Amino acid sequence: MIGSGLRRMDWISVLLVLALIGIGWGNIYSATVVDTQSSIWDLSTSYGKQLAFIMISLVAVVILFMLQTKLIERFASLFYITTIVLLIGLYPFGKTIAGATSWYGLGFFNLQPSELAKIGTVLALAKYLSDIQTDIKRLKDQFFGFLIILTPVILIVPQPDPGSALIFFSLVFILFREGVSLSYFWFGCYSILLFISTLKFGVIYVGTSIGILSILAYLFFNKRKKIKWSSLLFFIILSIGVASSVQYVYEHVFEQRHRDRLSLWLNLEKDPLVQESIKKTIGYNTYQSEKAIEAGGFWGKGFLEGTRTKGDFVPEQHTDYIFSTVGEEWGFIGSLTVVILFTTLLLRILYLAERQTSTFNRVYGYGVVSILATHYIINIGMVIGLLPTVGVPLPFLSYGGSGLFGFSLMLFIFIKLDGNRLKEWD
Repeated sequence: MIGSGLRRMDWISVLLVLALIGIGWGNIYSATVVDTQSSIWDLSTSYGKQLAFIMISLVAVVILFMLQTKLIERFASLFYITTIVLLIGLYPFGKTIAGATSWYGLGFFNLQPSELAKIGTVLALAKYLSDIQTDIKRLKDQFFGFLIILTPVILIVPQPDPGSALIFFSLVFILFREGVSLSYFWFGCYSILLFISTLKFGVIYVGTSIGILSILAYLFFNKRKKIKWSSLLFFIILSIGVASSVQYVYEHVFEQRHRDRLSLWLNLEKDPLVQESIKKTIGYNTYQSEKAIEAGGFWGKGFLEGTRTKGDFVPEQHTDYIFSTVGEEWGFIGSLTVVILFTTLLLRILYLAERQTSTFNRVYGYGVVSILATHYIINIGMVIGLLPTVGVPLPFLSYGGSGLFGFSLMLFIFIKLDGNRLKEWD
């Protein structure tokens, strides 16, 4: 059974993943090793634990390929419910690390159920959308589709873990792919733009701009009778109302660390001394990460030769900021290699997803792409300073047992589903 499964496995995807995992482990080793003479299997070290996580993930993949493919779809809803229960259980039984109660302490390692919840949510969404009774163009079915996505988000945000919660929103792209109106997408983009603009420029400036632009749009499109005056007035009032609430949300809903990160990213603080203080505290990781990547130049300083990496200048460098190690020790060439490998993997999964004959397989494939791509874009964006720091790891490269296990299981479930499609054609 395993032999036939190996023959039908998409080896391009497998080799790309193995390359990323290998690069990740090498850079975790470089970022954390103290004594190069010690064993790589030393479980008291981060690189030793990561190697053990790699072996555990490999065993899980082998077990996965021993199972019948139809069991994946059959138990998709049960797996989703189980992960939701695990998320709820964090509140009475969870372990708090770095201010977030997002883990279960299991002795040798800490389990982060949000990583498993990503798999569960994608499976549940694929199961729901592939049901013959589901018509995603109906409002009722759209509601349940969004509910599947929002349920883990509602449980993760109060932990607080906004970074993990943010990843789940990427799954709405599946709904658009399956036929949901893009008006939801444009509404979401407009809301985000409105929130950021109001923080940056203030309610008066934003409200005035909305009014002027709306009137100009009305005068232009009114000739074609596409906009009603009452609808335009409602839009202006609603937008100004939302903009007026932004400051309250910013001050009373966001925590101080989140406000500081947004202030740093948008340069909101008018006092240069306070802004500089924020850069040296909240923005310290990003600042040092940028310097490490800059120091790598074109070719890099070489394996174990990164002075900022070896000097522990970048906090959490082996986890969320692992890409800065790649940049310093392997330079532009190494960074570009990682980007090419990851981008190729995403495009490969997208290609495989599009050729699926089963709705369940296709939806699941698009879910895998959405989650991996969001992690990839946000992580590298925050490491090079283009996006605010939100605590999102780089899949297959960052240190972390739950993350590596979750990403590996998620991807190889799809590879197995794709292999079964080939089996049906035999």
